[in-house]
Amino acid sequence: MDEWGKENQVTDARSEMNELVAQSMKNYEVKPNAVFAKLSDISGAFSKGLINWSRSNSVWPLQFGLACCAIELMSFGSPRIDAERKGFLLFRSTPRQCDVMIIAGWVTKSMIPEIKRLYEQMARPRYIVSFGECATCGGPWFESYNIIRGIDQVLPVDVYVAGCPPRPENLFDALMKLQKKIGGKIED
Repeated sequence: MDEWGKENQVTDARSEMNELVAQSMKNYEVKPNAVFAKLSDISGAFSKGLINWSRSNSVWPLQFGLACCAIELMSFGSPRIDAERKGFLLFRSTPRQCDVMIIAGWVTKSMIPEIKRLYEQMARPRYIVSFGECATCGGPWFESYNIIRGIDQVLPVDVYVAGCPPRPENLFDALMKLQKKIGGKIED
């Protein structure tokens, strides 16, 4: 055999040996289990539950009323409803501090770019509540040339509130359902 043949055999032998060692080590690889879990897995699981709990118990709605449903949205802040005890009442006027947008009233085609801009400025994760018949399906003006047939054609809606006009109690119930959804108790 010449010089080249010996060198080639040595290289092949090394690669074969490396493969055999790698295959034999697979049998001895210890996978993490309940006893030998990584600290990052434990803290990640704990923090995920804590974050979901805190997000579901502090809903920050954006005040955004477009039509007559906004009056019912304003009465949601009255002492009769007592939304503060569930953490709903801190309506903010800037989208950067909010995570829930309540669309109250009919949505015109000229308002869509502004609604999208406000939605993009909101903190993540962000949620949409469609409040009333006009926001949900266009209301009595659904055949009008400038009214869209529901905000769900533009943005992803998480909870719908029925009624024309919708009652503040309905909004309270919808926000409680949204809290359950954020907490992971209700699936999409």
